[in-house]
Formats: sequence, C-alpha cells, structure tokens
Amino acid sequence: MTDAGDSAAEPDPAAAPVDVAVVPVDVAVVPVDVAVVGYGPVGMVTAGLLGRADHRVRVFERYAGLYNLPRAASFDDETMRTLARLGVADELLPRVRVQPTYEWRNRDGDLLIEQHFAATGRSGWAEWHMMYQPDLEAALDGVCRSTPGVDVRHAHTVVALEQHPDHVTLTTEGPDGRETTHARYVVGCDGGNSFVRSALGVGTHDYGFSEPWMVCDFRFRRPTAVPPALQLGDPSGPTSIISLGPDHHRFSFMLDSAEDFPTERDPQRVWKRVAPYLTPDDADLIRVATYTFRSLIAHDWRAGRVLLAGDAAHQMPPFLGQGMCSGFRDAQNLAFKLDLVLRNHTPDTVLDTYQQEREPHVRAVTEKGIELGHLQTLRDPARAEERDRLLLARRAEAKAPEAVRLPSLAEGLFAQVSGAGRGHLSVQGVVDDGTRRDRLDQILGPGFHLLLAADHVEALEQTGLLDELAGTGVRVAALAVRGEQPAAHQRATVVHDVHGTYHDWFAELGCSAVLIRPDFYVYGTANGPEAVTVLAGELLTVVRGDTVPAEAGSDA
Repeated sequence: MTDAGDSAAEPDPAAAPVDVAVVPVDVAVVPVDVAVVGYGPVGMVTAGLLGRADHRVRVFERYAGLYNLPRAASFDDETMRTLARLGVADELLPRVRVQPTYEWRNRDGDLLIEQHFAATGRSGWAEWHMMYQPDLEAALDGVCRSTPGVDVRHAHTVVALEQHPDHVTLTTEGPDGRETTHARYVVGCDGGNSFVRSALGVGTHDYGFSEPWMVCDFRFRRPTAVPPALQLGDPSGPTSIISLGPDHHRFSFMLDSAEDFPTERDPQRVWKRVAPYLTPDDADLIRVATYTFRSLIAHDWRAGRVLLAGDAAHQMPPFLGQGMCSGFRDAQNLAFKLDLVLRNHTPDTVLDTYQQEREPHVRAVTEKGIELGHLQTLRDPARAEERDRLLLARRAEAKAPEAVRLPSLAEGLFAQVSGAGRGHLSVQGVVDDGTRRDRLDQILGPGFHLLLAADHVEALEQTGLLDELAGTGVRVAALAVRGEQPAAHQRATVVHDVHGTYHDWFAELGCSAVLIRPDFYVYGTANGPEAVTVLAGELLTVVRGDTVPAEAGSDA
C-alpha cells in the first residue's frame, strides 16, 4: 500500500524555539478561531470540519495552487467515513478503485501474504480504496471554498510564529508582502518539513527505518491489465505496484542509494523497469520522484495554543497505506475537541488528550509498517529465502485470510466507567428513519451520537436528560426492535436497524447503549436504563465544560 508523503525525502530544518509574549490580547478582537498551516489533505479536512462547525478558519499554503500531483495512493473505510461527513464520498466513488486484496510475492512469484479487504467494513464503506490524490484534493478544496468562514490563502508562507496567553500571532509572506494574523489556536499540517514544528523547537523520535525509493506514476491510454496491489520482495530490487484509481498506476522501486536517482529517473530506464507490465502505447509516464521513507514521531504534538497533525506530527513507512489515513484521524480528533473549547464548553486541557489518544495508535501502526517493510525489503538472498520458507509455511497452515487489525484508543476523553467497546472505532450500519434509508452518520449528522434501545428513551425523558442532550447538540437515536414500531419522540430519532448491524454489535458488547464521539470512536457503553442515564449525565458535564473526565484505562 505505497502511500508516499509530499515531503518525506527532505531533511527537517534546524529547530528554533519561539518567544512567548506576556501581554494578553482580548480574544474578542482576534479575527480567526483557528489558523491552519498547510493545505494538503489533512489541512483541508481540518479546515473543512472546523468550518462546518461554524468556526472562523484561515488556511495558509505556500504553494500558489493545489499541489496537483499524486502522493498518497489509498485510504480505508474510516477515511471514507470522514469524506462522507464532509459530503464528498459519493462524488469520489466513481474516481476510486475498491480493491479487495493485496498480494505480497517473492522473486519467483510465489504468494507469500494475501490480505483481504471487505466490501463493507466496520465503518460502513469498503475497507480499501485506491485513488489519484489530485481528485481527492479537488473535492476537499471544493468543501473548504464552499464553507462560510473558511478563508484559504495560497502563496502565503508562514515565516514567524509567536504565542501569547490567549492567542497566536502568525506572520506570513504573500503576494502583497508581509501580513499578520491573530488566531486563538494554530494547527500545523505542513508536512514532514513542518515550519510549525521547527518553530516550536519540537524534536522527533526516529525509528531508524529510512529507505530511498523511486516513485513512477502513469496515466493509462487504454485499458491495461496491471497488478492492482502487489509487493514484490525481490532481493535484487524490491518493488511496489499499486493502482491509483481507474486511470492511473504507480510503480515504486527501492534504490540502493538516493544518489542513484538522477540516473535511474531517465524515462528510458523507467520504461525498461516496467516493460513486463506496461509499454508507452499503454500509458503516459507523468511523474518520477524520489522519496526517502521515514519513520518519525514528534515528541510533543501540542505546545500551548499550537498543535501538530499529519506528517508534521508523524511520518510512517508506506507499507500499510496509513499515512494519510492517520492524518485524517488527527484532524477528526482535533476538530471535535477544538469545537468543544471554542464554544466555551470545555477547558482547553481537553486538547492534552489529543496526543494521549493518537500517539499510541500512530506508534502501533508505524511499528507494524516497519515490520512489513523489513519483510519486503530484504536484500540478502539467503535471508530472503528463509523469509519465503517461513511465510509459505505460515500461509499453508492458515485457516483464514490474513487481515490488518488497527488498534483501538486507550486513555483520553472517554467515560470514566470502563465498558466493553470503549475506545473502539464504532460500527456503522444502514438505518431507516421512516423518511429515508442511509448510513447512520448521514441520518444523524455530525456531533456526539447516543444509540440506545428504544425502551430506554423514557428514562432519559423522566430525568430531563433527553432535553439537555438535545440542547448541547448530542443526537439520540432509538434503535427499533425488529418487527416493532416504537412511539416517535421529539428529542430522539427512531431508526430501524436495516441489516441488524447494531443489534449484532450490541449483543457482542453486552450493552443496550453506545455513546459515540464525533470522530467515530466509542466514548462509553452502558447496559440498562439506569446505566444509560449515568453515561449521558457524564457526557453532559464534558460538553457543557463542567469537567473533563479523569484518565482511565480501556478494555481496548
């Protein structure tokens, strides 16, 4: 799953700490709620989510326009769930390729690993989509530009950052010279060479996995049979072949040294490499680039009012295709917590749970990617033969297709009382509210979702909690029992579980209610009316800003 970042090959600039001013500025005169630095996919999603929550967002991008070249190659069902929330999933579906399998083969073509991806995953969408990144960026750009309150400024390079007790000052160089922007918070989404991270003086942990690769992208002239998702573990030259959607394809070749790139990039040499699969009659070579795949994680993802997301916070090898997906998870996590803070509901200490939740997840995914990377890129023939023997034996003994399991979240902004499923990515199914049938996210909209057995609604009504939840924007969905038609409720949406997705999930968890955060992760679960009222009451203390739950472990 090759997923190359736009700045992975460049060294980090020297870190230089910034001064923190001591004179406060009245927040009322600060014109921007959040400034986003960087307008790649992670910056776009961050800006789009915050803008759609009615916050004033200003985005700074050093390039004069969209990057318009492919970098990431794929995304998962959780990412498509985010794209659906932003309203572009249906627009993108004709432009992506849903891929059911991913093959790892050796030099002789023997199948070593075959990963399978469901047509409908946990998040209600196909588990693996292959895409041409300019199509994704065009769709996300449309979201940002059509959202009131989002101001996108291309050709603006951030050159200085200064923190104050209640705002951040950014200085930019643009077409009209130097400009100053005051923002209540700043999110650095400016890639592996992040100016924001450097300005904060934040260092990184380096896993030491660093490899030079040459990435070659093609646009098809005609339908051509090319492996859509293949890793070749050839000691003489590890290779990745991956679809970039219906019209594009990528071949990536590991180099012996980055110094080989000026020679190897020659189009004639590239065509010779891909000759077993493609000819100039089949496709046009549209891009050849070199990337050094790195594995870095920033020590601190938050410094005062400045936060890091995406490649600015972490870089991972591409073998799981999770680089951009991880950045989207950052954006979702940050957006809903910044929303709570900006609406004066919650103390900004809630932002400390961002790294607390996301870093362990990122580390687990990074370490798995490194593990797979080491398997694929063995250059010693004897070690590669031993790898082949082990993997072929494992495959012969396997009783089920191999699957990649992403971790759950552990400590952070979750219910204090541990329950099965807390911190897990929530399940999404198709429901019917009597007027339309769709995935639950599209029926309920953004925000916290409380899903519960229909007979629990009365308990929330009697305590007044149902009105309080509605008043703070928490959507309550009463799940109808199969074959029954419960009474309608003014403050709760009654939905029928079309395929029994939630019925099965609740049975698996042993619960009768699930409270889902805006980033799709389970805040907490409960069983029975009394436990539901406790869970709902605890959430209200968070969204109203009364308190932030203490750290607690998870069943994840």
